[in-house]
This record gives sequence, C-alpha cells and structure tokens, in this order.
Amino acid sequence: MVKNHIQAAAEIIKESKYLIALTGAGISKESNVPTFRGEDGLWRNYNAMELATPAAFANNPSLVWEWYSWRQGLIAECEPNPAHNILVKWEEKGILKTLITQNVDGLHRRAGSQNVLEVHGNLWALKCVSCNYVGMSNAPALGIPPCPQCASHLRPDVVWFGESLDAGIIDQVYIELNKADACLVVGTSALVQPSASFPLIVKKRGGQLVEVNVEETSLTDVVDVHLLGMAGNVLPSLDSLLD
Repeated sequence: MVKNHIQAAAEIIKESKYLIALTGAGISKESNVPTFRGEDGLWRNYNAMELATPAAFANNPSLVWEWYSWRQGLIAECEPNPAHNILVKWEEKGILKTLITQNVDGLHRRAGSQNVLEVHGNLWALKCVSCNYVGMSNAPALGIPPCPQCASHLRPDVVWFGESLDAGIIDQVYIELNKADACLVVGTSALVQPSASFPLIVKKRGGQLVEVNVEETSLTDVVDVHLLGMAGNVLPSLDSLLD
C-alpha cells in the first residue's frame, strides 16, 4: 500500500480499462448531509433506526413520512460538492464506467452522474406498498403520498432495516465488480455489508484499489493507494494529474 501518493493513484486511473467507484457517507458529509446515526439520528425523541422499518411505516405511516419529509427538506438545501462533480466529469470522459453508492441523498444524480447504482435506494424515489408503481418526487412530501395507480400509500424507495437489498440492483453491481480492473473507494467506512466487500471482489480478481478518506478504515491495509483527505480536495487534485 502507498499512502498519500497521488501520482500513483493517478497512474492506476490512467491505466485502467474499466474503472468503477464506490462512495459512502463521507462524500455526502462534505455537502453537509447529516448522517442520521448517533446524535444525528434523534428527531423529536425518535431514533432514526426505529423509524426506518417496515413495522414503523405499517404502524404510523404519517409519522414516518413526516420524518422523511424533514430529511428531504434538509437535503434539498445541500449541493453536490467538487468530488461529486469530478466523478461526473470522469464519467462523461469515459474514464469512470459505473458509480456504486451507499448514499440515498440523490446528490450523485443531481450532480449529473448517469450510470449510478444506488444499493440502499434513493430518498426521492417512491414505491407503492400495494402495487408495482415506482416514481420520483421533486419536493419534500406533504402528508402520505397516494399511489396514482391504486390510491394506496406510497413509501420512500429506500432499504429499511430488516429489508433485503434490491436483487436487480445487486445483480448489476456484481456484473460491474467482475468487469472492473480498478475501483476508487471514496468516503466509505468499509463497515456496512455487503458494500464493504465490493472492493475486495475487484482486488481478488487482480484489480487495483484507490481509497480516499479522511481517516484510515478496515480497507486501508488492502488497497494499493490510500489518499488521506477530503474527497472534495483529493479528487480535483487527481483530476489535474489526469489532464
């Protein structure tokens, strides 16, 4: 592993034939998106981990939507940061093939990323609890949104505690992991499974890993290059070396 060797990281990116990226809460935190864990997880004396469950929605959908509407309002005030924008630039130039994210805030899409796999869903996406309707919202919800197809309740299309990840999206993720010869890991704690194992699949296949984080993680000893710092600073510096 090479620490803080930005030229080595740039060479990995330049030489890659199929670069993918995995992003986590760290990149969103630089846009002031709250994490909703620990102290940030308390809202009106409710714990986020108690509200983000199918049972909570079944028992009190109005309360759950009130919380999600509040979250949407906070995130609507946040803007994509330079790290988001560099990933968009690399996609447009054909350098970055696919972006896998653990984040539900939608900032990658708002920045302009197209090839995004959101493994935990999207805070602005909706799905019906009764039929197969799915859609998107563009503003914080007011009350419980009704399904336009069957008039049942819509819920946020995010993965709640106790739910399985979307099988279709995960299938796509593994297809990308098996194509990749390099993976850029940005702002993820490498603690939440199965995402924490995604870079290891690339590594096992002979691919190279570049980690960008403000601290070392459980992945740091495995990666080829670890770049210590904020993604919004590190990625533009990397980009300047690619040009």
